[in-house]
Amino acid sequence: MLAAKRRAGLSFAQLGERLGQDEVWVASLLYGQATASAEQAEVLRAALAVPKHEWAPLAEALTTYPLKGALDPVIPTDPLLYRFHEILQVYGLPLKDVIQERFGDGIMSAIDFSLTVDRQPHRGPPGGSQRRPRGGDDERQVPALPQVVKP
Repeated sequence: MLAAKRRAGLSFAQLGERLGQDEVWVASLLYGQATASAEQAEVLRAALAVPKHEWAPLAEALTTYPLKGALDPVIPTDPLLYRFHEILQVYGLPLKDVIQERFGDGIMSAIDFSLTVDRQPHRGPPGGSQRRPRGGDDERQVPALPQVVKP
């Protein structure tokens, strides 16, 4: 799929506009880290001009639940650090490709890097109490979330 994308000359953002999705999600899909609906897969096939006789195995791969994580398995034991590891497993290659597609070949400096955390509104069922952290671009302190132990 990535080769077809390159042949079509379309960016992740352009594909995202056609699919109604964010460019990072599209990159994640093409790296096998997200799942498309059958309708999204067909829009992608048409956009990338994949011949119908080559499409069946690609459509199956795009619409099947992914096996997430493709980097070497050095797994942190701290739960929070594990979540960052999981983020890199799932989104590392897609983010790298989007960044390089938008800004050219290079690296993102870890020395000149900042990350902040904020709280975003609950996205679960009404009346739920789940709180979700969100990465942001200004510094704020967020208290640790309490652990809930179910009997």
